[in-house]
Amino acid sequence: MFTGLVQGAAKVVAISPREKDGARLTLAHPLLAETKPGDSIATNGCCLTVVDPQGQQASFDLLAETLRLTNLGDLRPGSVVNIEPSLLPTDRMGGHFVTGHIDGCGEILAFGQDGADWRLDIKASDTFLRHVVRKGCVAIDGMSLTVADMIPGGFRIWIIPHTLEVTNLSGRKAGDRVNLESDLLAKYAEKLLGKA
Repeated sequence: MFTGLVQGAAKVVAISPREKDGARLTLAHPLLAETKPGDSIATNGCCLTVVDPQGQQASFDLLAETLRLTNLGDLRPGSVVNIEPSLLPTDRMGGHFVTGHIDGCGEILAFGQDGADWRLDIKASDTFLRHVVRKGCVAIDGMSLTVADMIPGGFRIWIIPHTLEVTNLSGRKAGDRVNLESDLLAKYAEKLLGKA
């Protein structure tokens, strides 16, 4: 379980195919110096398990399914990803409940400055959008964000300068794929109402 409050932007050191399928991803960031095998780290919002921590680097095994359904398959050495360690019972609860189980990818339609803040428009599937409401929560590449408005085929987010500084957003542009996770409460409500 995560909060969606990104704690760092890690650099991809390597991503190499495994012998049969999937890949091994290696990231570098000072935050990773505290990890041990078995720890969960949200990487662009995707819950991954540490398998080989070494100093400020840690490696993760990616399933073929993960590469297919998320934007982790788009990564190259030098790419930057958002990271967040799993939530501890003693942590302050900001953001919202984020599971790290990606619902699918969206696409950045537009991303640019508007006054002091930044406007981010995301295109998403109808399946995903049925769980998105104005002023509701959504996780984009692991960032807990508030939906400002619904737009045709997607939704709009306003980004404050702090979020731009501490995440990988400064390097993103229109056309980039982003990992999306809708609000867990919306999914349960839909299931309980018999609409899933």
